[in-house]
Amino acid sequence: MYFFDKRIISHFDYLLIIFILPLVYLSYNLVGEINHILSNKQLIYFTLSIFIFMIVFILPIRKNIRLIPLLYWLGIFLLLAVEFIGVTKFGAKRWISISFLNTTIQPSELFKPIFLLMLAYLIKKKPPPQDGYNVQDFIYFSFYILLPFILVAREPDLGTALVLLLVAYGVLFIIGVNWRIWLGIFLIISISAPFVYTNLIKDYQKKRIHDFIAKKPSYHVQQSIIAIGSGGLLGKNEQEATQTKLKFLPIATSDFIFAYFVERHGFLGSIGLILVYTLFILHLLSMNYFFKDDYMIRSFSSGLGLLIFFNMSINILMVIGFAPVVGLPLPMFSYGGSSFINYIIILAILENLIAFRFMYMYDFERNL
Repeated sequence: MYFFDKRIISHFDYLLIIFILPLVYLSYNLVGEINHILSNKQLIYFTLSIFIFMIVFILPIRKNIRLIPLLYWLGIFLLLAVEFIGVTKFGAKRWISISFLNTTIQPSELFKPIFLLMLAYLIKKKPPPQDGYNVQDFIYFSFYILLPFILVAREPDLGTALVLLLVAYGVLFIIGVNWRIWLGIFLIISISAPFVYTNLIKDYQKKRIHDFIAKKPSYHVQQSIIAIGSGGLLGKNEQEATQTKLKFLPIATSDFIFAYFVERHGFLGSIGLILVYTLFILHLLSMNYFFKDDYMIRSFSSGLGLLIFFNMSINILMVIGFAPVVGLPLPMFSYGGSSFINYIIILAILENLIAFRFMYMYDFERNL
């Protein structure tokens, strides 16, 4: 009889699960207060994510590490397919129709865990020298970073594209790149910014930037700020949260759920929620210290930490009027099955890399 090696469970990072539990609980309750049908769907997503987590967790990722580039290029193929056979919704071509399932998939969402895995794989194969990556190495990594960035930005989904770009170069910054390269990048961005704004930015994106700079918040942001302000220090009860209950606040279960959260739980509640995210992110980044010699864990955990940080920061800044509206959900908090399950898959991959960091643990024939 074969047994599951209990040492795998002993290496499991339970803190990662503990951090997401309050996010799941609060999200479910808030969505339920707004729309019971959506909360029931969210419960289905939560249940489904448990089984997906278990499946991904036991996959022999390290044992089949050479398959990661194949998955990366499969993801690139799907992003390319969007250009030719993509389905247009809300003015953007981001989805591919699966006719026999009567559903659609969004390759840019599916690509996120593959992207982080590929970056970790490349860094593992080419660890940084003592003085950091040189220009040749930086160009090598940039090819794999900029290719999906361009494809996602063309959909257009500039918000997701920029987050992927910032996450990838943020990981390289943490792992180690020579400081002269960062100085050169800063100068290039400063010089090219006017050209990018004039020739590469869509008109509606220019309008968002212009309205943001001119301090002309959209209707969505205006109602969001009113909801946040009405929450006060301690928030309101469900019946008194009129900004959301009377449907003045648009997209209250998704992009602007943070505004409803503050209306219900006030300023102190918002500080508590941000603190949970902050501790979660710091725990992920701390793995650079605890796993100094394992570049797979360091790169992947840093990527996940930065992914949560940028999505959280941009979403919160967006709903309070300090950033243009780009349609990025609050991680593991906003309503949405695909986004939540995607984060669960990424977490499962990280738990897999941590628990199975010793190759012999893949030998399930070892008796207890």
